Amino acid sequence: MKTVLCLLCVAVCYAIAGASSLVDGKYSRYIEFPDGDGVMQAVDLLEPVDTELLREVERNPANNNYLLYTRRNRRSSQRLIINNVNSIRNSNFNANHQTVVIAHGWLGNQNTNINPTIRDAYLNKGEANVIVLDWRRLAVSTYPTAAAGVPAVGRGLGQFLEFLHSVTGQPFNRMHLAGFSLGAHLVGNAGRQLGGRVARVTGLDPAGPLWNRNSERLRPTDGVYVEAIHTDGGTTGLGIGTAIANADFFPNGGNSQPGCYNSICNHNRAYELFASTVTRNHLVGRQCSNTAQISANSCRGSSFHMGNDDLNKTGSGLFRVNTGRRYPF
Repeated sequence: MKTVLCLLCVAVCYAIAGASSLVDGKYSRYIEFPDGDGVMQAVDLLEPVDTELLREVERNPANNNYLLYTRRNRRSSQRLIINNVNSIRNSNFNANHQTVVIAHGWLGNQNTNINPTIRDAYLNKGEANVIVLDWRRLAVSTYPTAAAGVPAVGRGLGQFLEFLHSVTGQPFNRMHLAGFSLGAHLVGNAGRQLGGRVARVTGLDPAGPLWNRNSERLRPTDGVYVEAIHTDGGTTGLGIGTAIANADFFPNGGNSQPGCYNSICNHNRAYELFASTVTRNHLVGRQCSNTAQISANSCRGSSFHMGNDDLNKTGSGLFRVNTGRRYPF
């Protein structure tokens, strides 16, 4: 009996030690996280951050590139420059059309798949000002440095949108900010910079590592309506996996997606699903009372469309939506 108790005590001690060594209460120190092309990269979550780069990002929001696409220039972008009035006035920006800002994730850039996928969904449907935020200056650094700099980049985006508003007169309720992975927390900070006045903020599988206990993560107050789509929120998933918005959607349970066999596919599915809903507005969730219902696929509450481009959309709660294996899902 004493031997059994001793062995049990040892097991408990090891379990406690293992839990205490987790980063952010969930992840091992060494993980793999996908780059902008979906290739897994080794990440040390406790690697020291590049403080010099972070200071530069904080000082100079002009490090971000704002690339405008409209139906008049679907493939060739026009660069909009903060505090440069002519860059706005000489562009195809039209204040009568809604503005959509897209923010990529870690190691991404203007050519990363999320950008043309969402851009084309909007421009194939109708008139819009699609602004691709290329924040590669910071995004190409180590994951801990990029994560630490996300709030500053987000504030820079907010400052740019304030400038855009001052030049064009477009109201903030005509703006929709959508960000993927680290970009989800970035657009949250941009909305916060604007006092939560933008019509919509959409987090596409908001990044999990270093964000579970991070006060700078996406919040429900970052926009008039804030939505999160969780597609890879498992125990060691790339996404945060917990409710952080007004409305949180968990496609197929939020941990693994039909037709996917790894975390990269699950993670990327968030922006693919969103783009498809912009075109079709066809994915409908059912409200859930708790996470157990989400996992058991037993949600029986009211229906609510996931994603889409409706600037007047409002709602709150947890929702499960079941999808197909391949586009348009």
